[in-house]
Amino acid sequence: MRDPNTVAVIVNALRLVHGDDLARVMLNDGLSLAALIDALLLSPMKNRDAIKQIARLLSSGDFIVTPDFGSVWHLKYFYDRPKSLHVVDIAVIPLDRGTIVSTDIRLRLAR
Repeated sequence: MRDPNTVAVIVNALRLVHGDDLARVMLNDGLSLAALIDALLLSPMKNRDAIKQIARLLSSGDFIVTPDFGSVWHLKYFYDRPKSLHVVDIAVIPLDRGTIVSTDIRLRLAR
C-alpha cells in the first residue's frame, strides 16, 4: 500500500456506515465514487477532511479507478449551496475528455 492511512480511513468509514460484511464486498467488488462520498459524509469526520481523503484516494494508486483518467486531471467540487464550503459531490475532469460524474467512477481496492 502506498498510502495506508487513507485506505484505513476509507475502510473505517465504509465499515461504520455499511457494516463489516458489506464494506468488504464493496472494497473487493468495487463501489462508485458517489457511494464512497456518501459514506464519508455520513461518517463523523468533518466535511473538509472527507473531501481531502477522496482527493488522496484518487491519486494514491491504492484503488483501481475506472475509467482511467490519464495523467492530467482535476476535481470539480459541488457545494451544498452557493458560497457554501460544504462539499456534497465531486466530479473528475480529465484533460482528454469531458467531465466524469461520481456515479460513473468505480473504485476497487488494489490487491
